[in-house]
Amino acid sequence: MERQNRTSVTEFILLGLTDDLYLQILLFVIFSFVYFATLLGNIVIFMLIWNDPLLQNPMYFFLSNLAFVDLCFSTTVTPNMLVNFLRARKTISFSGCAVQLFFFSAFGISECFILGVMAYDRYVAICNPLLYPVIINQKICVHLTSATYVVSVLIATPETIFTFSQSFCKSNLVDHVFCDYPPLLKLPCSDTYANEMVIFLFIILISMGSCSITLTSYCFIISTILKIDSATGRRKAFSTCGSHLTVISLFYGTVLLMYLQLAFNSSMTQSKVLSVFYTVMIPMLNPMIYSLRNKEVKRAFNKYFC
Repeated sequence: MERQNRTSVTEFILLGLTDDLYLQILLFVIFSFVYFATLLGNIVIFMLIWNDPLLQNPMYFFLSNLAFVDLCFSTTVTPNMLVNFLRARKTISFSGCAVQLFFFSAFGISECFILGVMAYDRYVAICNPLLYPVIINQKICVHLTSATYVVSVLIATPETIFTFSQSFCKSNLVDHVFCDYPPLLKLPCSDTYANEMVIFLFIILISMGSCSITLTSYCFIISTILKIDSATGRRKAFSTCGSHLTVISLFYGTVLLMYLQLAFNSSMTQSKVLSVFYTVMIPMLNPMIYSLRNKEVKRAFNKYFC
């Protein structure tokens, strides 16, 4: 009897955002447009940086990696979500759910690290401009981005294994639009406290580490900028950081708000909406933010497309 009760789950049913058919069709149209804009915006940013000689510097090298991560991050979730909007039975296989969770986690961690690396790059450029070519050279850029992807995979792998090593016998209904840790850890028969603590610890260490690097970098940056006598110089220094600060505020603000709601057992619907925002909307907004606020990117865009 116990063996029968522990029958392995072969697929999960994603409950999604709503059961209303007309609202699902509307959401399909909206998110199809958003995903198309995400693909177009990030591919354009990536291609401009790699083809324009004037954008061949560390700042834009890291920006091209951010565009790549945003593209992959959104693609991990959005296509399956769009298909489910049009299906009566919103299923995903057990292995498909594991793969989605792994890449969702890996690219989410990569984004945190790359935002931190970009903050450090701006710190060196503004606070130590004479040493910038020595400290942030091509070799260091490649090493930093390679380390980002390797560490992200090394962290995402045990997180995914811990989650899917459980026996899912309670239910296969996932109250979310994609496979994420909080709804999945509600399904196993066994006690998931240890797994939840491990995953929570990983999230805290990653978020705090990346946030600490970013905040420390910007404290030094702001202090240095305020010492600049020229108003034009201060404006120019702030303009190089404005886009990055906007992206950081959107990403970390949404993630922090979502996990605070989970910690205080708030509405799962609000959590799902926030998850969709930072996995679908932010990857679309990032290239727009950098394009609209960056003269060099706009110049390159006009050169190749106008």
